[in-house]
Amino acid sequence: MDSGNGLLAAAAAVRRLRPDADLVLSSAPDTLPWGPRSAEEVTELSLGCVRAAAAHRPDALIVACNTASVHALDAIRAELEPEIPVIGTVPAIKPAAVGGGPVAIWATPATTGSPYQRGLIRDYAAGVDVTEVACPGLADAVQHADPEALDAAVAVAAGRTPHDVRAVVLGCTHYELIAERILAAVRQPAAPPPALFGSADAVAAQALRRIGALPAPAAAADADADADSTGHLTVLLGGREAALEPASLTYPEGRLLAVVSPA
Repeated sequence: MDSGNGLLAAAAAVRRLRPDADLVLSSAPDTLPWGPRSAEEVTELSLGCVRAAAAHRPDALIVACNTASVHALDAIRAELEPEIPVIGTVPAIKPAAVGGGPVAIWATPATTGSPYQRGLIRDYAAGVDVTEVACPGLADAVQHADPEALDAAVAVAAGRTPHDVRAVVLGCTHYELIAERILAAVRQPAAPPPALFGSADAVAAQALRRIGALPAPAAAADADADADSTGHLTVLLGGREAALEPASLTYPEGRLLAVVSPA
């Protein structure tokens, strides 16, 4: 679940690891953006998406949203676990900080400066030069695949990012869909490009590991080659079954998921 298209990255990662998995994508794009909302509002909206997904009796639930993970993860786990394992999304601050700084964390206004994110910085990036970069409007621009809004929001965030940054943490799952655009905006001439750190692959692997469904590399390759193994896709928008939105299909992750017809 996610507020909107941010779930595409994690869902595509699951699809690549287990093409045979049936996927339920639950979001509420009509309620975007979540970034400026209060913790109480984010929790209420998150639980709505979660309950719609849980009605399909999944083996596990991925909270593919940093803002929801920050504010609503405890409430979601209290409602679903232990019957349904819940896997949250943690900004990839720990791996980004391993090589030292400067590190920039791009995130929504609700996540930037939150006690949750500050705690991750304290625990995993102590002694590293870290800059928290709030990105107002960026998730909304990604959601609607609006080129002009994307250019404007990325430019503002890039202007707040240190010129000598070594790594950029993509602290909102929407941002992983435009990683190349972000990289182009923050890299400096005649300097090595900064490394980008997202969470989708790690979250997908952890979800499959929790339910004993993570394949060995060879098995994953065999499944990927078997077109008949592709699982069904169910899309829930505001709790109602629908098709992937046109904006979702502008991203490679959305097109990967749309290879099969909805269940």
